Amino acid sequence: MPADRNTSRRLTANRLLAATLATAAIAVAAGGTADADTPRRSHVEVLELKVRNDQYQAVDLAPAGPSLGDLDVYSGTALKDGRSVGRGGGSCQVIYADGADVTAQCLLTMEVEGGSLTMQSLWTKGSTAPLDMAVTGGTGTYAGARGTMRFWDIGTPDERARAEIQR
Repeated sequence: MPADRNTSRRLTANRLLAATLATAAIAVAAGGTADADTPRRSHVEVLELKVRNDQYQAVDLAPAGPSLGDLDVYSGTALKDGRSVGRGGGSCQVIYADGADVTAQCLLTMEVEGGSLTMQSLWTKGSTAPLDMAVTGGTGTYAGARGTMRFWDIGTPDERARAEIQR
C-alpha cells in the first residue's frame, strides 16, 4: 500500500478512536450528572390516626367577632386502633378577616413514636373541606421529614388524620 493510503487509514482510525473515546467520556459525564441531579429515593410512611381533642381556647381580640389576630389554641391525642400513639397541639391565627370570609394560618406540632412532626397551612374558618397541612420538618426519626397531613371532620368527635411522610 502506498504511504499516503496508510497515513490516511491511520488518521481515520485515530479519529474514530478519538470520537469513540469522546463519546464514552460524554456518556460517563452525563450519567454522573444525571445521578447527581436525581433526588435520592425517599421512604414514605403513612400514618392513619383518629384525633381526640381535649383542650380548646378561642382568643377574641378587639374588635369583637372575627378580626385580625384572633387565635384558636388546641391540643389533643392521636389514636391508632384505640390506643394513644401521640399527642400534639397548635394554633390558628386569623390573618385575613372580611365579614364571614376568615382565613387563619395554622401551626401544629405532633409527637408520635420516634419523634415529632411540625405542620403548617392556611385554613378557611368554617370550611368543611379536608385540611391539608404541609409537613415542614420533625425530630428524631422524622428529622428532615416532609409531606402532607390531611385532616377531616376538624373539631368533631369524628376527627381523623392521614399523614404521608417522606424522609
